[in-house]
Amino acid sequence: MTTLAVTAETETRGAVRREPAPIPMTRVVAVELRKSFDTRSGFWLLASIGIASVLATGAVLLWAPDSELTYSTFATAIGFPMAVILPVIAILSVTSEWSQRSGLTTFTLVPHRGRVIRAKAYVAVGVGVASMLVAMAVGAVGNLVGPAITGVDRVWDVTVLDLAQIILANVLGLMIGFMLGVLIRNSAGAIVGYFVYGFVLPPLAMLLAASQQWFKDLQPWVDFNWAQGALYNGSLTGEEWAQLGVTSLLWLVVPLSVGLAMLMRSEVK
Repeated sequence: MTTLAVTAETETRGAVRREPAPIPMTRVVAVELRKSFDTRSGFWLLASIGIASVLATGAVLLWAPDSELTYSTFATAIGFPMAVILPVIAILSVTSEWSQRSGLTTFTLVPHRGRVIRAKAYVAVGVGVASMLVAMAVGAVGNLVGPAITGVDRVWDVTVLDLAQIILANVLGLMIGFMLGVLIRNSAGAIVGYFVYGFVLPPLAMLLAASQQWFKDLQPWVDFNWAQGALYNGSLTGEEWAQLGVTSLLWLVVPLSVGLAMLMRSEVK
């Protein structure tokens, strides 16, 4: 009788055993953020944001004419390396699961792939915004030091709205890199794809617009680089915001949706 009672009690305990609580989204985001820093390549890639900002500011101080020592000059100089580094960071944040063969571990611990990709997107955008704020702060220091050395008037010719639009432009560029990472899931291929998108397609589009009037009229509505570039030029009109929305849908939302659908069904090895 005693043995039967113990057996029944054991079976009852097994029947009411609770499932483990799901991993909080905040923890998934924290892990993805730590994964961006805990390798040498990741650390130095993020550190290169500050290094590039300092180098760009120093280049303006050394070689720009005194009349060009304005905050917009520093912001423009810093913006060029940011446009390259931030999308690469976004690409590597996604493709690391496949290129470093850590996807099996990640998706076993967090079976819902959508939560992992969402956490990667949060981290990529957060790092992008924080990096732009740091870069703008470095540019502000340059704008304080430069005129003090040369004796020219200090010029703050960039408004808060202009800075917000510059941050938005860089975040959109970062998301293009994120989209390519999701779509291609290979670090080298996605980086090459971004350089083709960012540095090969724009001159080809400009050449086509210069020779074909029909494309010149259509370009603002189909060329994401063109629409995104308007964010660097000051306040946008209602039509320019509409063009940015349409091109974002064509070049960012639709390919990202396709990439996510493929990623959810792809085999992880």
